[in-house]
Amino acid sequence: MAVLDHISSQEAMALENKYGAQNYHPLPVVLSKGKGVYVWDVEGKKYYDFLSAYSSLNQGHCHPKIVNAMIEQAQKLTLTSRAFYNDMLGKYEKFATQYFKFDKLLPINSGAEAVETALKLCRKWAYEVKGLDLNKAEIIVCENNFHGRTTTIISFSNDPVARKNFGPYTEGFIKIEYDNLKALEDVLSTNENIAGFLVEPIQGEAGVYVPSDDYLIKAKALCEKYNVLFIADEVQTGIARTGRLLATCGNCSCESKDCSGTPDVKPDILVLGKALSGGLYPVSAVLASNE
Repeated sequence: MAVLDHISSQEAMALENKYGAQNYHPLPVVLSKGKGVYVWDVEGKKYYDFLSAYSSLNQGHCHPKIVNAMIEQAQKLTLTSRAFYNDMLGKYEKFATQYFKFDKLLPINSGAEAVETALKLCRKWAYEVKGLDLNKAEIIVCENNFHGRTTTIISFSNDPVARKNFGPYTEGFIKIEYDNLKALEDVLSTNENIAGFLVEPIQGEAGVYVPSDDYLIKAKALCEKYNVLFIADEVQTGIARTGRLLATCGNCSCESKDCSGTPDVKPDILVLGKALSGGLYPVSAVLASNE
């Protein structure tokens, strides 16, 4: 099939509707070009891109520094698999862990994969470090959350569309009201099998719900009090989307608000994605301490 030099909006939408899986409902705009904060449709109409691919493009469309770095590496080496070492992975891991002030990093692809990995890490910690009975660990999540669309993640979603006809669902999660410290402590104080608390610093899919100013600090303090892991899903809010390096920084006690190292609110496990690659490549990461 020859590559089409030009296609109308109606033709593009018709092709996608006919041959693509109907798992999404896009707006009727067909984009063909982007630069910085702007995008253009196939008819040449210019738009501001306030959506930024759900925060994947915090650095802007087609940032030349990122594009050039990708081209340079792609012309040298594209893939090795983890069967071998390569000369770039360690450099990336060192830079990212030092930048965000963690000990270890696991690079992955999608944000949902990163959340799943964080859940696995939390459970493993609960059995091997905290000493919970095997297969008894539970993780607290919030109502109206959005952490992805994998089978485990939709198991604790409130979205009926995301859950319909995809059961049976994964067990081991307790849902509480977001921005409700009493609800959090009620579960922590009565359930000795809690391994962690997974939370979005700002709920995105729920309508950009910003919690109370002291919510994250006090939630972190409760997690420390009851010896459970505080897991921050910053896939959408991270990498300066909120004006801070991380959204959790907006609740820390440091004056500069430019780091993730303040003990008051630093997550035990940090989940990043989307803007981590500038929107050019699917990259996510889970960061944690050596413990």
